[in-house]
Amino acid sequence: MLLLVVVVMLLGGDPRALLDMAGQAGARTSGPVVASAEDEKLKAMVGVVLADTEEVWEEEFRTLGRSYEKPRMVIFAGDVRSGCGFANSQVGPFYCPADRTIYLDLAFFQELDRRFGAGGDFAQAYVIAHEVGHHVQKLIGTSDQVQQARARLSGEQANELSVRLELQADFLAGMWARKAQEKFRFLEEGDLEEALNAANAIGDDTLQRKAQGRVVPDSFTHGSSAQRMKWFRRGFESGDIRQGDTFRTREL
Repeated sequence: MLLLVVVVMLLGGDPRALLDMAGQAGARTSGPVVASAEDEKLKAMVGVVLADTEEVWEEEFRTLGRSYEKPRMVIFAGDVRSGCGFANSQVGPFYCPADRTIYLDLAFFQELDRRFGAGGDFAQAYVIAHEVGHHVQKLIGTSDQVQQARARLSGEQANELSVRLELQADFLAGMWARKAQEKFRFLEEGDLEEALNAANAIGDDTLQRKAQGRVVPDSFTHGSSAQRMKWFRRGFESGDIRQGDTFRTREL
């Protein structure tokens, strides 16, 4: 640490920021973190699913005459600093377009199972594939267009664009499942039901009803349970990226 402080000073930087970071890290860590057997199993599963998405999307991008750039994956516990700012586990899994990285707290999978009753390997795979879908949107320019448009819109209109972006990511997750099944024949009985159950569990209306006892559609940012299931299913049934334009259809 002393060496780092000296280097920062020689480069004209403020060493206090480095010392503050060290102090905060020390305050959060009381000793070495030992991953549980369950966490190690989840990490292995995440790696397998991510590799499968890479194979599928590399092939799909080749058919489009483009190259697929693999996303980064950061697995964290508690909190994390991303290219999109600071986040904690309450945010859930997310994709940061600024650094093209997927951030995943493994505790989310436990919450998905225990709190929402949406457990299972393929429910977890759906969550990962959804975030990879956001990476695909970044690569093809959709997410940038949505971000620029949202800045000019009212809150309600901006929310609607967010819903359309999220539902397209659900479509892309379903499309990945279809292409991966054709390629690897990996689906088992009940897998699709697990994914649809997860999509249902994290729909805006379901979450709002559980949290506040009422539903406010104008505040939706990810789509209703029915919409999320619909677009995942459409992606799986069609396997055709041209069928996933959620921005031109009037009825979601």
